[in-house]
Amino acid sequence: MEKDKPWALLSEEGVKQAFLEKLADIMEPHFQIITSREFLQNPLLHGPKIQAMFVWSCCPAAEHLLLNLLPLLKVVANGGAGIDHLDVPFITSRGVKVTNTPGVVSDATADIAMGLLLASARRIVEGHQIAVDAKTTYLAQNLMGVDVTGSTLGIIGMGQIGYKIAKRSRGFDMKILYHNRNRSIEDEQAVEATFCESLGDLLRRADFVMLAVNLTPNTTGLIGHRELSLMKPTATLVNISRGLLVDQDALVKALQSGMIRAAALDVTHPEPLPRDHPLLGLPNVLITPHVGMNTCATVRGIVQKMVENALAAVNGLPIPNEVKFE
Repeated sequence: MEKDKPWALLSEEGVKQAFLEKLADIMEPHFQIITSREFLQNPLLHGPKIQAMFVWSCCPAAEHLLLNLLPLLKVVANGGAGIDHLDVPFITSRGVKVTNTPGVVSDATADIAMGLLLASARRIVEGHQIAVDAKTTYLAQNLMGVDVTGSTLGIIGMGQIGYKIAKRSRGFDMKILYHNRNRSIEDEQAVEATFCESLGDLLRRADFVMLAVNLTPNTTGLIGHRELSLMKPTATLVNISRGLLVDQDALVKALQSGMIRAAALDVTHPEPLPRDHPLLGLPNVLITPHVGMNTCATVRGIVQKMVENALAAVNGLPIPNEVKFE
């Protein structure tokens, strides 16, 4: 019965209406969905009904004021693996569970990582712009890129996504270096990867530096002027994790001065960047709008996992992907 289903809050700010309609068949059999707009029309009436909050693209923001209006809330179910936008200690201190969807996004994110690397190396976007430009009447052969095959890839962060990137890069006969998470000998051998004890060693040796590490207080600003200065002048920085991993002012200077060759970014801080931000005007920068997990199959898989996690929390059952504060 409709009235027996638990209520869940979902923001339309981070989710387009067409997207909501496509995913309704996953959510609505299990939850009575109320959008943020509907909720705000009468929060005192709706707040006590809500037991689950679905967070997509950081919306709705699980802030103190909102949570105070949800006395029966049992779970904040995040779409995606990253939970740096959630105050996990505060949320869990209220007896509310926090969940995420690790693993579901790994393949799609690894795919976009390789796509950015290839597009930057071979200047694919620039080539497209030349090919479709109405002023183009002659195709000059001076759009030179750099080789991917046989080059060295340095992966910072060798979790699920980093490991899948390593597997894909083997198809290009790339030499794999990695840092920040030691894998088993079997894992290393499977992708022919070499562990670098120091970040500096990886930066000095890599032709492409791939950021695939979670954002934490320890990794915020991980790549700054010093780290960029250690990279080869022919190297490319690829970031598919979080914008705050990189000191963007230092990155702008490194790209302008030729300290590094290029950057390919699926993430920035903030998102989107201000329209006058210098990164947007540099010819050696490729930026995509945080679309690493944006495939139809991946998105549906994420929502299915969110629903699974939320149902378990609401019913007091073991939660498949609970995030615990440590």
